Amino acid sequence: MSMTEQFLWVIFPYMCMVIFIVGHIFRYRTDQFSWTAKSSEFIEKKQLMLGSLLFHLGVIPVILGHVAGLGIPKTWMHSLGVSEHLYHMGAVYGGGFFGVVTLAGMFLLTTRRFTIRSVRRLSTLSDLIVNVLLLFIVFMGLYATLFTNFARPEFDYRETISVWFRGLFMLSPDPALMRNVPLSFKIHALTGFAIFAFWPFTRLVHVWSVPLNYVGRSYILYRRHKSS
Repeated sequence: MSMTEQFLWVIFPYMCMVIFIVGHIFRYRTDQFSWTAKSSEFIEKKQLMLGSLLFHLGVIPVILGHVAGLGIPKTWMHSLGVSEHLYHMGAVYGGGFFGVVTLAGMFLLTTRRFTIRSVRRLSTLSDLIVNVLLLFIVFMGLYATLFTNFARPEFDYRETISVWFRGLFMLSPDPALMRNVPLSFKIHALTGFAIFAFWPFTRLVHVWSVPLNYVGRSYILYRRHKSS
């Protein structure tokens, strides 16, 4: 095992996860005022609504697909009655469809931030970096799903990437598992961890501010004032 492999597939992922956790704690304790998405809806609404809708409709199934593919062992899927062919169809065609939707949404949001002058002036450097990085991550994931899987049909990421990924959380990652992984999958994995390192210092923190208390909050009652 080379030092490069050790850094890329052991040190770097753990470093990103530590920054993700410690960075969130530090920002919440010292800078709660900026814990916001800083919406630019009042500047431009049409492209924002379409891009945001497409991105969120696509990214939720994509995330669930990553959880299933990386977190659930292959043998468990078989025991649940999910055959290799059925899983492959869902991962490639289902994942490909939602990946295209996510990419389209992210492309609209990114071009909006760079091409509309008023939106760009409102954006910080971290906003621009996050948009470009997210667009690149989604593109590489879609490329790996639609092209690399067909070009390398013998490659099974559930026997390499998934095992390595679960090993990170069991504190026993094996970087050798990533040695013969196609480059597109490697880039997708590394940039995926990189966005987690950026996360605490960008507007992405607003993801954790979903107003769940609104679900159980009492309705506001309006009563007509009765004059005497």
